Amino acid sequence: MSPARKRGGRPRGLTVAVTGPTGTFGEGLVPLLQEDDRVGTVIGMARRPFDPAARGWTKMTYRQGDVRDPEALREAFAGADVVVHLAFLITGNASRATTRAINVDGTVNVVRAAAAVGARRFVYASSVAAYGFHQDNPELIPEEWPVRPASRLFYAQEKAELEHLLDGESAAAPELDLYLLRPPVVLGPHAVGGKDVLPGPLAPVGRRLFGRPRRLPVPVPLLVPQHPLQFVHQDDVGQALLLCVLGAGPPGAYNIAGEGVLTAADVAREFGALAIPLPAAPAQAAARAFSRLPFLPPAAEWIEVASRPAIMDTTRAREELGWRPRYTGLEALRDTLRPGSR
Repeated sequence: MSPARKRGGRPRGLTVAVTGPTGTFGEGLVPLLQEDDRVGTVIGMARRPFDPAARGWTKMTYRQGDVRDPEALREAFAGADVVVHLAFLITGNASRATTRAINVDGTVNVVRAAAAVGARRFVYASSVAAYGFHQDNPELIPEEWPVRPASRLFYAQEKAELEHLLDGESAAAPELDLYLLRPPVVLGPHAVGGKDVLPGPLAPVGRRLFGRPRRLPVPVPLLVPQHPLQFVHQDDVGQALLLCVLGAGPPGAYNIAGEGVLTAADVAREFGALAIPLPAAPAQAAARAFSRLPFLPPAAEWIEVASRPAIMDTTRAREELGWRPRYTGLEALRDTLRPGSR
């Protein structure tokens, strides 16, 4: 059966179901689905009501549902050729149990519902964090490198666990092609929190430090000022997701990131801050030691990100998926910070 099923002998466009369509990733993907003639219908599933027409998404039908409800998922996905799973909790006041029920159990529910309705492709937004922040990680991480849970950071632990779970679900449903995207920090004018370049629960700190334009540089001590970072623009993530939706390359995992590698000091300068240099090796060692402390509060778990750089090789996405980012990492950062972005 072809990915574009037929009615009355005439081919129709793909029916694409998207969970979490109004988040950062959805803001990058859904406008592309709207514009692409190969996509006929879009199903947008979210817990909270929204009006697709108000956003110009005339192809989309809203269906209310919760990823923790398998029956609601099957009903929402009925007739879908492709399911794109973008719903995921990173921040907020939810308990760890609730977060896991949505992120881990919910993702398993979504992929099983996709298989149950006969979808041909399942596209999941994973993360560079799935590789973990391990000392033996290569300087440039290829997709063949194993995903392994981080020591403490729950977000990275869940991403690694989910990739293994999805591999198992894919093996049990061989007719469902599995696509995994591994982006770094995703930026852009619609990025969650707008100016939230610091990850997860540390984002409020960034807003307080850098939320207003400054005429003079403000000295800011950075734990690891030369810590390398990759960024990717939400529109480029949307393009990569679209290529997966269309089956432009073989199923599998794809690293994606904008051109160029920045440092934490570079980011501070874009905010109008002046980084106070600290030696890299001792600072990374301090981050590793701090991240291993017992009873570490959830917000402080993100310090593990600074314990080991995680820079990805994006060759496969370019050569096999045909993906070409429009924005460099620096341009993605500046687009996030420009006046008028939210």
